[in-house]
Amino acid sequence: MRLLITTALVSVTALPALAADPELTVFDWAGFEEPSIFQGYIDKHGDSPTYAFYGDDDEAFQKIASGFKADVAHPCSQMVSKYRDAGLIEPWDTSKIPNFDKIDPQFLASEVFKDDEGVWYIPTDWGATAIAYNPETVPAEDVSTLQVFVDPKYQGRTSLPDSSDDVWALGYLATGTTDWTNVTDEQFQAAADWLRQAHQNVAAYWADPSEQAQLMASGAVDIAWSWNDGVVYLQNDNYPVAFQRAPKEGSSTFFCGYINLKDGPGNEEKAYDFINAWLEPSAGKALLDTIGYGHTSTEAMATIAEEPAVKEGLSEVDAPILAQTPNDPAQREKQLAEFEKIKAGF
Repeated sequence: MRLLITTALVSVTALPALAADPELTVFDWAGFEEPSIFQGYIDKHGDSPTYAFYGDDDEAFQKIASGFKADVAHPCSQMVSKYRDAGLIEPWDTSKIPNFDKIDPQFLASEVFKDDEGVWYIPTDWGATAIAYNPETVPAEDVSTLQVFVDPKYQGRTSLPDSSDDVWALGYLATGTTDWTNVTDEQFQAAADWLRQAHQNVAAYWADPSEQAQLMASGAVDIAWSWNDGVVYLQNDNYPVAFQRAPKEGSSTFFCGYINLKDGPGNEEKAYDFINAWLEPSAGKALLDTIGYGHTSTEAMATIAEEPAVKEGLSEVDAPILAQTPNDPAQREKQLAEFEKIKAGF
C-alpha cells in the first residue's frame, strides 16, 4: 500500500501534496517526508512541513527556475552549481546550525558547496546505485557484470532510472570510465553506444523508487539499476531482492542535501529548524530504516555502524566506484540531451 501511496504523490509533482505547516514548504523527493527523519521539527512545531515532490533533479531545477516557490529543496551534489549559476539560492548561516561541524568533511570538499561567499549546501544523505535483481529468476553469475543490462536473455526484463546522471554513471562504468569529471569525446561516445544497446532490453524507465519496486514486485522486470530505497521498499514487502554492488565494472555512489532557496514564501527560521532536525544523530537510524540511505553526519553514522542494512547497502566494496560528484555543467547538459535521444529510440 505504501508504494501505491508514494506513486500517487509523485503524480502531483510540484504541488503541495502533503499540506501541513504552511510556514515551510520543502521541495523534495517522494519518500523523504517520513516524519521520523526530522522528528525534532515536529516536536518543536507540532506538524511536518508542507511537502511538494519531484521525480528527478533536472525536473526540480526547471520547476524552480520557472517560478515555483518553496523554501528549501533537496538536490544531489552535481546539481548545486546550476542553482548557484542561476542565482536561485543563498548561503546558509551555519552559526544557526549547531551540528554543521558534524558533517563528514568529504561531503563539503568542493568550492561549489563552500567558498569565501559562504556555505551553499548542507549535505544530508548518501547512497549507492547498483544492480537490484530477483535472485529466484536471475543467477548471481549473470549480475557479476554490468553487461547483464545488454544481455539478449533479458530483453524486456530490465529497468533503468529516468535519471540522466544515474544512467550515464552506468554507461561510463560499463565501458571502463570510473571518473566523470574529465570525460573525453571517445568515452562519451562509447557510453552512449552502450546505453543504446541497453535501451533494447528496457521494459520501462522508472521515475521514482516506488515505481521501480512495483515493476519488480509485479514480475514485469527482473533486473534494475537501483538506488538503496527501491531495495528497501521491496524488502519491506517481502519480495525476493538482492543488491549487487560489486559487479566487475563497479557501481556508483551519490549524495544529496538541502539548498536555501531565495525569496522563499515561508519562515526562514523554520528552514533552520528543519535542517537542525535532519542533522540530529537520531535521524541516521530513521533515514536508514525508511529509505536505506547513509547520513552525512559522523555522529549519526556512528549510531548505525553495525546495522545489517549498512553492511549490505552502504559498506565499502571491492570494485570500482564512480562517485557522482559535481562535474562540468556543459557535460551534464550534453548527457541529458543524448539521454532523451536514447529513450526516444534514436
